[in-house]
Amino acid sequence: MADPLSLPEPCFDYEACLTACAQGDHQALRALYTQESARLLGVARRIAGDNALAEDIVHDAFIRIWTKAASFDPALGTARGWIFSVTRHLALNFMRNNARLVPINQDHEDASHTPSGFDLHGHSGRIYDCLEQLQPARRDCLLHAYVDGYSHGQIAEKLGTPLGTVKAWIKRSLAALRECMG
Repeated sequence: MADPLSLPEPCFDYEACLTACAQGDHQALRALYTQESARLLGVARRIAGDNALAEDIVHDAFIRIWTKAASFDPALGTARGWIFSVTRHLALNFMRNNARLVPINQDHEDASHTPSGFDLHGHSGRIYDCLEQLQPARRDCLLHAYVDGYSHGQIAEKLGTPLGTVKAWIKRSLAALRECMG
């Protein structure tokens, strides 16, 4: 089977589309999507092993292609190769970053969360006492990261808080927990 990147595409100018994307041309992005989304979905599906996840990865890849089109350097490879590389790297990074996650069943999730966040009352133990001492937003950041398995970016989006703030809160909250548990 031939490598999809080695197949000639004489009618489509990938480099011109990336240049146009870098200049804010939405039609160029649409053309790239029409031209390659099915093949990129195949790449993401092979890596992720899940169609819905692969669709999310391709969506994120096109956002990255749109926002980073100006960084494409033809001296380093073809524009089509760069597009496939963006998708492949996102898929691999997602799989690597989420390999440690354990799915939580819906019953557990519904029982442990209140509409406003996490319910820590009713649990005994020192860790829960220490978590209660944290400010609610910081505690929620920790729990989203270590219970729900959210990335820092997902937490920032969920809470409507800047990414740097979320990272700082998690770092400081972990230090506070260490001290409290000491």
